[in-house]
Amino acid sequence: MTVIKRAFVWLFSQPYLLLFLTTLFWAGNAIAGKLAIGHISPFMLTTLRWLLTVTIILPFALPHLKRDWQTLRPNLIFLFVLGTIGFSAFNNMMYTALTHTSTINVAIVQASLPLFIFALNFLWFRLSTTRNQIIGFPITVIGVMIITSKGSLEAFLNLNFNFGDILMIAAIASYGVYSVFLKNKPDVHWLSLMTVLAYSSFLTSIPVAAFEIATQKAIWPDLIGITIVVYTAICASLMAQVFWIRGVELIGSNRAAMFINLVPVLGTLMAILFLSENFEFYHGIGMATIIGGVWIAQQKARTKAVDAPAPQQ
Repeated sequence: MTVIKRAFVWLFSQPYLLLFLTTLFWAGNAIAGKLAIGHISPFMLTTLRWLLTVTIILPFALPHLKRDWQTLRPNLIFLFVLGTIGFSAFNNMMYTALTHTSTINVAIVQASLPLFIFALNFLWFRLSTTRNQIIGFPITVIGVMIITSKGSLEAFLNLNFNFGDILMIAAIASYGVYSVFLKNKPDVHWLSLMTVLAYSSFLTSIPVAAFEIATQKAIWPDLIGITIVVYTAICASLMAQVFWIRGVELIGSNRAAMFINLVPVLGTLMAILFLSENFEFYHGIGMATIIGGVWIAQQKARTKAVDAPAPQQ
């Protein structure tokens, strides 16, 4: 057994390291989106990211796609819409939001995802709620409002919010829809599912990128832009997905889901270290409020095993 193979065998037996790396890659996606400014435009980044993802994953997925095709075929429209909402729309909005607001804001707002999943499950599927959810999620909303208003009561009362922050909230809402309806996915191999979702994201991102080109707002990637595309495709998409799935296999979805709360924390730390962004007092209050609200809401839910869908950032 080669050294590299032994290293991978060891890595795939370390669930906490795998899950930490997963959240690190997802947090790094926001950093990459910020670094992309001036090197590749948002819509171009989304299109090239998913093109590269599909190109890499397709050879490995083909045997599974052939075996799963009869199951996939009647679900293609559903999966096409799901990939558009969860992958293409989310990334287009997040990368655009990063051109208007700070990476720290984007990272912290991502922590509100469970709020949107809860709200959509309640409104669409009429799922029952617990007392902790009723207490926790309004606290999360307050945290989001603190971030978007920059801790200013005047800005909150006058609805004077940053466009990038609002766009990021819309992105999280879009991903919330994806997460909720992912439970209806067909029973196929994860590589088959990932390939169809990624391919649909690539296809639906083309018209938006074409619009960006037609309006002369497109920035074709330079060397830095290409590096960012490679990172988002390999690390934030493929490796993160594989590591997440393996981590869930080793310790279960409930314990693995707790690592998602590391995304805003790691994203904030990296924004400070690599982008020299300032961590304001309202950031700390907002982050503590959002994560605290989510933690309270999840207390009751953790007593039952729930299959948590693998997030895709």
